[in-house]
Amino acid sequence: MKITAAQTARLEFLSRVTLKECRHLLDTDGRLFSNPFTTDIAQTIEADPILAERLDAFVSRFGRLQDTVGDKLLPALLAALAEEVGPAIDNLDKAEKFGFVVSADGWMEMRRLRNQMVHVYIEDLTVLSNALSSGHEFVPALVAAARRCVAEVQRLLSP
Repeated sequence: MKITAAQTARLEFLSRVTLKECRHLLDTDGRLFSNPFTTDIAQTIEADPILAERLDAFVSRFGRLQDTVGDKLLPALLAALAEEVGPAIDNLDKAEKFGFVVSADGWMEMRRLRNQMVHVYIEDLTVLSNALSSGHEFVPALVAAARRCVAEVQRLLSP
């Protein structure tokens, strides 16, 4: 399998971005969840701009890392491995087969959770608290999957 110069450049760029996004998500996750995120804490969001910004940063960084890995890095990696790139669920099934993600279904659950965090938090603080706590629990799996993809890119591109 021959990887083109354009594929190499794209994979290197996406790997750098992915690792940076992992660091940013872990930093924000550590600050937002230094204490358990409860409904009582969620009730203070409007009065606490720092908390509101941390919450927005967490949701944004969680979603961004998921998008970068699932929608960009994974398809580019599969193409470099001479795998047919298809719809997201098919790519995730292949990623699970290769061991890049533990579970395609788990990844899709993270995706649903991300959408829940983005769209419902203004209306229902209990749903927000539960979604954020679940998102926090998914962070290690998301970061580990991202790092496995980057490690595979590095393996592929090493001489």
